[in-house]
Amino acid sequence: MYLNIQMLGTGSAFAKKYYNNNALIEISNKKILLDCGITLPLALHQAGYQFDQLDAILISHIHGDHIGGLEELAFQMLFRTNRKPKLYIASDLVEPLWEHTLRGSMTQQEHHKLEHYFDVHPLIANEPTEIVPGFTVTAMQTLHIPGKSSYSFIINDHFFYSADMQFNAPLLTQLHEQGVQTIFHDCQLEEPSPVHASLNELLTLPEEIQRKVWLMHYGDSMDDFRGNTGLMQIVEQGTRYLI
Repeated sequence: MYLNIQMLGTGSAFAKKYYNNNALIEISNKKILLDCGITLPLALHQAGYQFDQLDAILISHIHGDHIGGLEELAFQMLFRTNRKPKLYIASDLVEPLWEHTLRGSMTQQEHHKLEHYFDVHPLIANEPTEIVPGFTVTAMQTLHIPGKSSYSFIINDHFFYSADMQFNAPLLTQLHEQGVQTIFHDCQLEEPSPVHASLNELLTLPEEIQRKVWLMHYGDSMDDFRGNTGLMQIVEQGTRYLI
């Protein structure tokens, strides 16, 4: 079953021209938000959607460009619709998301737990979970910041969506050999690139893997690199892709 993915933002944490790297995935009339960064509320609004149209939120890791919009999302859903959105997040990130990120600004007398705002569904690493009919995700821990958990996702066995991750050629080769057809991969265009895959690193991949790779999470200088990404294509902000 095909899914439709629209990147509401394609930018890195420091990009100003592009919004945070967050995605809206649609399948069988269901909408899944993949990450919810600082710019997501505005980007979602400009794309013509509202929070109450989302069927689930999937979070990869706890950095502001991936979770900074959760406070507004939760408050709007609670106080405008009296609904708790479904939140899918790796089990080891549930407590840090509340205790280290949201608690300080969201705690109120009657709302003082993550579960008071969200219908929380912890994901177990490497175990497939069906979020909505026809949409199955497997959370895979990948290295971003040493000592800080971050997860990338295999979706419906044929689509790999990286969170923020360092270059890992053996993993990308394994995914290719397993039959993954499309790879949306974060890419830092300029060197040095200590916590993201760099363009130069990704260009070392074999041609058959490069053909599957689409670059996202890039900086504002992206236009300067057009035509210099080998066989890899660039994910365009706001464009819909059938995967």
